[in-house]
Amino acid sequence: MRKLRICLCAALLGCGVALQAQEAKTCFVNMPDSLSPLLTAVNRADCIDFLESKMKAEVTNTFGGKSQMTVLTPDYIRVQMTARSLWQMKLLDVNDSTKVICTVSTVNAPVADSHINFYTTQWQPLPLEAYLPACPVLGDFILPASDTTDVYNYEDAVRQADMRLMKVELSPKDASLTFRLTTPDYMDKETADKLKPFIRRPIVYVWKQGKFVPEASQVPTLP
Repeated sequence: MRKLRICLCAALLGCGVALQAQEAKTCFVNMPDSLSPLLTAVNRADCIDFLESKMKAEVTNTFGGKSQMTVLTPDYIRVQMTARSLWQMKLLDVNDSTKVICTVSTVNAPVADSHINFYTTQWQPLPLEAYLPACPVLGDFILPASDTTDVYNYEDAVRQADMRLMKVELSPKDASLTFRLTTPDYMDKETADKLKPFIRRPIVYVWKQGKFVPEASQVPTLP
């Protein structure tokens, strides 16, 4: 009987450690330095300690600048890495026992553009297409011309929008991704003003059955 109690306690302790390891803050601290060139493990742990203590979570990064964690929840972290770069991570359920990490890195250089990556909770890279099989393309953000559209201006503006730049936001409140087209921000003002009336509202993807898919109300046209 005593052995049984010991075994049960050990099992429960093991479960507790496993559950703790699935928290965003634990994954963040354990992130390999190769994936976190600006923040050391000590920096990352300090950010968490500061924020949990209701203090400003700002540290001096490896480049001598300032980085600040601004949001920490059990499954989400947001860090302003530099004045021009933002990093987010979200823990997402694949099934009852497996989670994956989604990260979004955004750089303003000078126009915001984001890159999405997926990892196991041990930070092993995962294929993007397995968890985001249909990332929005440029055409998904542009409304078609109507009968009252100035076709010349429309076609000229669309033709000059030759690069897809997007700002992507992970939600701290739910499992969703929001894509906003930033291509007009790099165009000259006159052309951007022509294009803006034809830009769709931001496109939202939701996490369903282990992958991000467009919300039913705004399914984009696949390439």
